[in-house]
Amino acid sequence: MPGRRITLRQGLLWIFAVALAARVGAAEDMAVDLFASGTLDGWVVDAAPPARAKQTAAWSINDGLVHCAGGGYGFLRYDKLLADFVLSLEYRMSRGCNSGIGIRGVVFTGSLKTRPSFAGYELQILDDAGRKPDDHSSMALYRYLAAKENPTRPAGEWNQLEVTCRGPHMRITLNGKVVQDVDQSTDPQIKDKPTQGYISLQNHGKPIDFRNVTLRQLDP
Repeated sequence: MPGRRITLRQGLLWIFAVALAARVGAAEDMAVDLFASGTLDGWVVDAAPPARAKQTAAWSINDGLVHCAGGGYGFLRYDKLLADFVLSLEYRMSRGCNSGIGIRGVVFTGSLKTRPSFAGYELQILDDAGRKPDDHSSMALYRYLAAKENPTRPAGEWNQLEVTCRGPHMRITLNGKVVQDVDQSTDPQIKDKPTQGYISLQNHGKPIDFRNVTLRQLDP
């Protein structure tokens, strides 16, 4: 019995569908260097208005190394709303460092309710290698959930971080260890948190460096 004949139109539609699927898959696999320009273009410093100039001066980039000199309190925010994504970066703390990564936050204006840890999440960064995890230690979803473990390396060493957000699910890996694997819809204290917002890097008074900051946006 002869096989079914495919019309030219059907063939073209099939080719288009395959090409589109490949394009979508390739886009999802593409990680973008968020500091590829060698500048802070695309990022905005958020702080209480009187401190904004000082906070802006605290951030610099040189040869791919993003440096926060510390002093005061504020955030370097990537100026694009994100829903589902994979954020990868490395960070190196100074001794006694306190910092963090804002996830699905809003524009910080200085008020408490606009801090990432209230409006969205703050992933805590702290110079506390070897400390037992709690909801204020390294890799905690600050004030809500402690990390599963604390594989933080001491001040002066580089840490490798990956944050994956897809819908209500967050998976966070530090130095090859899964430290958070959370479905916020199942936890009463965070179930109403947003599933989109801004990412940011925190200045909480102490120097810290970042490098290889890449973002891969995911299809919902």
